[in-house]
Amino acid sequence: MTPLRQLPRMLRIAAVLVRYRLDDLVEGAHLFRPVLALRPFLPRPRADIAALARGARLRLALVELGPIFVKFGQILSTRRDLLPTDVAEELAQLRDRVPPFPGDEARAAIETALGAPLARVFSSFDPTPLASASIAQVHAATLARPDGEAAVVVKVLRPGIRERIRADVDLLRALAELAQRWHPAADKIRPHDIVDEIEATLENELDLQREAANASLLRRNFQGGDDIYVPRVYWDQTREGVLTLERVHGIPVDDLAALDAAGIDRVALAEKGIRLFYTQVFRDNFFHADAHPGNIW
Repeated sequence: MTPLRQLPRMLRIAAVLVRYRLDDLVEGAHLFRPVLALRPFLPRPRADIAALARGARLRLALVELGPIFVKFGQILSTRRDLLPTDVAEELAQLRDRVPPFPGDEARAAIETALGAPLARVFSSFDPTPLASASIAQVHAATLARPDGEAAVVVKVLRPGIRERIRADVDLLRALAELAQRWHPAADKIRPHDIVDEIEATLENELDLQREAANASLLRRNFQGGDDIYVPRVYWDQTREGVLTLERVHGIPVDDLAALDAAGIDRVALAEKGIRLFYTQVFRDNFFHADAHPGNIW
């Protein structure tokens, strides 16, 4: 898609940033600077937006802009060496507290994917999500099995997410084309290759059966050990758009107060985490590549 065809989308992005009064970001992005001329004609921010701290305004803007921008915010939230604490804390909410879609839509999507009424598959299902992120959200449920009931979580893709991501990738390709033409270090940055990698990663993330297979392999690699526990995958209740996992409980690894209250040695925990990661890399040649605090308890 040509950069010119993406101009309305680029202007919308800039307008959202200005509306949330993230003017510094717009001024720092040379591509969007022309939109600042429109600032006098844009509506003033609502009182509730104007009263928010900068981190909250950035978080809400990223949510409004869509999944790829939320992903970007999630990545940024882990870089506390680069961000002020208040901004990092707000962006951390993008890991599991993105505004959810209705439970009825989740129920319908799960029934369509599994080809059966929800009541036939689960003995209970909570329509209020436990967590909601950019691509999917998670619901608590109880699975009736021959050996007894099992507490599970059901991850379901957001409705229309494929189309939304496809539009975002088209925008990234347009920006990559501009960078390829005009950036002095384009041959080193290789913007088209970067977009190809982002697209491949997102395509994989949209296939929850692939995620289930990865989780199953990681679980097998550490079976029998005491250092790491990977939830079980329930394959009969898993499809491309639905993933059913054993429900586990724990303390988020970045909740330092809770770790201290539980008497956990944080230094030993950090050492164990590093050792386990490099065991995955060097022993198994297979590692968890999204090890932010929302994924580690």
